[in-house]
Amino acid sequence: MNRAGAVDPSDYFAIQNLLNGYPYALDSGDFDGVGLLLGDAVVYSGGELMADRDAAAVARAFSGWVITYPDGTPRTRHYLANLIIEANGPAGAVARSYVVVLQQAPDQALQPVICGDYRDTLRKLDGRWRIVERRMGNDLIGNLAHHGRDPGVVRPSRAN
Repeated sequence: MNRAGAVDPSDYFAIQNLLNGYPYALDSGDFDGVGLLLGDAVVYSGGELMADRDAAAVARAFSGWVITYPDGTPRTRHYLANLIIEANGPAGAVARSYVVVLQQAPDQALQPVICGDYRDTLRKLDGRWRIVERRMGNDLIGNLAHHGRDPGVVRPSRAN
């Protein structure tokens, strides 16, 4: 961080890489990896507490809801967009982004299935950026029948 409160370029890219690790892990079906990325965080989905600084609870929540296919993946691509990272103290930042999820499941055309936004609070601890709070909202909801085991639990919400 610099004195003006803007995020230094090296911190910006480190945060961006950390946040982009989530779609790569989730889309590959690596729920333990998702848990590790969010293991230091209090995680909310749709305004409800999903996990409180517990990597195993995060992994269980995702693996318990997301449908995977014979290749071990959910056949999705999560795209983060419109990323804004702002300083939040000398070793903190807040990141806001949109998410668009595309899916092509067996016997299903490629289609957007859900869109929303994330609000991440980050801290630099021991020289490494970590997500300490994630709020996930989904306000544009399509056909989740091939994506989640209980699509009815998804309620329209915003994180930002």
